[in-house]
Formats: sequence, structure tokens, C-alpha cells
Amino acid sequence: MLEKVLIANRGEIALRILRACKELGIKTVAVHSSADRDLMHVRLADESVCIGPASASKSYLNVPAIIAATEVTDAVAIHPGYGFLSENADFADQVERSGFIFIGPRAETIRLMGDKVSAINAMKAAGVPTVPGSDGPLDDNAERTLAVAKRIGYPVIIKAAAGGGGRGMRVVHSEAALLNSIYVTQSEAKAAFGNGTVYLEKFLENPRHVEIQVLGDGLGNAIYLGDRDCSMQRRHQKVLEEAPAPDIPDDIRNQVAETCIKACKQMKYRGAGTLEFLYQDKQFYFIEMNTRVQVEHPVTEMVTGIDIVKEQLRIASGIPLSIRQEDIKIKGHAIECRINAEDPVSFMPCPGKINLFHAPGGNGIRVDSHIYSGYTVPPHYDSLIGKLISYGSTRDEALARMQNALDELLIDGIRTNTPLHKEILRDPNFRKGGTNIHYLEHMLAGAHGKNS
Repeated sequence: MLEKVLIANRGEIALRILRACKELGIKTVAVHSSADRDLMHVRLADESVCIGPASASKSYLNVPAIIAATEVTDAVAIHPGYGFLSENADFADQVERSGFIFIGPRAETIRLMGDKVSAINAMKAAGVPTVPGSDGPLDDNAERTLAVAKRIGYPVIIKAAAGGGGRGMRVVHSEAALLNSIYVTQSEAKAAFGNGTVYLEKFLENPRHVEIQVLGDGLGNAIYLGDRDCSMQRRHQKVLEEAPAPDIPDDIRNQVAETCIKACKQMKYRGAGTLEFLYQDKQFYFIEMNTRVQVEHPVTEMVTGIDIVKEQLRIASGIPLSIRQEDIKIKGHAIECRINAEDPVSFMPCPGKINLFHAPGGNGIRVDSHIYSGYTVPPHYDSLIGKLISYGSTRDEALARMQNALDELLIDGIRTNTPLHKEILRDPNFRKGGTNIHYLEHMLAGAHGKNS
């Protein structure tokens, strides 16, 4: 087992990693910015190192400072969490070249999956279903591009190959608007990601967002841990997730999962990963793979009993997968609400001091959060301050427990999006299950219309 791990992240995921390390007897190093001295995991880690000022570019994205902190503390491995450097292939390369273990996939795998065009081609080769599209980047041949769009059928969506987080995408409904839209998207992608490569796909109008969690040991063994529905989104950002995804026939679910495992075995995938799909009309369409632990991993842990972060640590230690596919049993239902420090109506971030924090409890309730009474939420980072997870033997029981938990949750001093989650849980269509990725925004537009 790894002797000492440096946690190259902050907030709830850093505390989550620290807990897993402590359970396995692994010593921990917390790196932090000058604004994050009071984070809970910094207080609890065996050692801590300040790696820069508040700005993420000078601290959590400061590769030389992170490598130096690993060296001076004699850590043997780096866990990147999610966000920041977690899917940066150059960082993974540098960690390994410096003689440390990167707790995640190999750099070449991150690079392959980080470019959506190469990721789609790799998945196609393994038989994973993909969205009808241009089968590669678009070039300057306007006639060929127009013919591809006509073959796919409008509406189409232009996507940046290096995009992510809902950025670098544009929907086009007519041939007349296509070429100019491609030019604009290429320019935006170049400015945002340093890569202007774009490709074309069929735009699915009413899909759900369903993803499949996988684990691979880098030795050719891989398993999947069921699926999650992440369709409750605002501006392409997930708000609420659940596992398993409601109302998907088991034969369709299992068939696509088996193709995912085939793809992971072919690339000798190492660590935790998630294959994301659009699901419409009983068809799965691959969109991208995230080569890291996901924000929403707790719902999968709740229905499988598998600790995904501990498995990441074991895999990084060189231990082959001890779990077989037949060992995985999906039991019950879990829901996660992302609790953000933001106004529930305007969605503007609301940093500040938390005067009082009370975490809900009871059967089937889990709280993943780094906050505490007296903690000040800094203005420099993502507004996520915690995750509230409920588990029940049925979806209805998980919903009831989540409603209770949201009522019990007390965060005084700043505004949070808790009222939004209560509104979602009251919504009859959400309660029925199977709403699409546009549903929340339509629901919010209707609510705002009533209030105006």
C-alpha cells in the first residue's frame, strides 16, 4: 500500500480522499492556497504545505509548487481529485517523470480521452454506441461539411474537441447558419482551450444524461459499477444525480455497460473513470469519458457498497482488481443534491462566513462537506460547499429521506441553493423519473415567469 499521499485539491473532495487514506493507514499531505489554511482536511492531514496565493493559477494549478511539495514531504503519490489538474495529461506525465505515482490513468489515456474526436474513435473501435456525426474534425472543405450535416440531419451540434463543462458547443438548425456557426465556435474554442478543432454531431432534442462508472487496474482487468442519471442540469452543469438511472430496461443497460468494459480492457484503463452518454428512445450514445473520480461518485458507492476512492488508492499501489463483475450487486436507490454557496434564484455565488452549520442525519443519509460553523467560504473557487446523499431501499424512500434531510440542513450566514433542491423534489415529473437534460431549465423558466 502507498505510504504517503499528497492531496492536490481542496474542499469536500480533498476531505473525502483524506478519509479514505486514513482508513487504509496511508499518511497524508494537504497542499493549500493562502486562502485555504482553515480547510478541514488541512487541519486533519499529517502534514500541510502552502503552495501559493488564493488564485488557483498560482496554487492548485501550480505544477512546480505541487511537485516540490511532494518532494519535500517525501510523499510517494499524488491524488488530483476532480477539477484543477485531474485530467491534465502533462501534469500526469510530470508526476511520473518526477518519480511519483499519479493516482489516475496513464497520461496517454488522459490525452486520448481528453480529445473528444479521438475518444469517440476509440469507443467506436470497441463497439460503444456513438452519436451520428462527422467521424472526425471538420476541415476547410465547406462542401464536404455541408454534405456531412445533410447526411446527419438537422439540427446538428458543433462541439470543440478540447471542450468541456458545457463550453464550446453550438446548436445549428439550418444549413444557412452552419458555416458561420462553425467559424464562431472554432474561434471561441481556440480562445478558451487553445485548440480550435471542432466536430459535428446529430443534436438529440430530448435526451437524458446517463453515465456508467468503471474501475480498471491497468493490467487489463475492468468492471462497471452500474449507472447514474445526471439529467437535472442547469447550463450543462449537474445539479442533482441519482443511481441507478430510472426506467431503463436491464437488457439495454447491460449491453452498453459490456461495451464500456471492452473499451476499458482494450486501453488497459487504470483507476476510476466514467463514460457519459445521452440516452433517448431506448438508445445510448457516447459523448465523453471522464478520467477521474466524479463529483457524484457517492450515489454509486451507496448502491454498490464499493468505496471508489479506496479502490483508486489500491490500484495506484499496483494491486490487481479484487472485485469481480459478478460481485457487484446494485441494491436500492441513492440521490445526491449538490449544495452550492449561491443565490437560489439568480445563481450568483455567495461566499462569506458560515455562522452556524447543522448537518442532517438519520437512516440512509450521508453528508460529504468540508464546511463547519465559523468557516468562511472564499470567493476564489467553485461554489460547491457540500453534497447531501440519501439512500433508500426504493427510489420513493430515497426521495422521502432526501426531503427530510433538506429540511434538517442548516447553513446560516450565506445563501445556498437548498430551496432549489426542495423545489425539484416537489416536482411531479421529477418524482416520476426519467426527465431529460432540458427539464430543469424549462422548469426554472416557468417559475421565473410566474414570479415576474
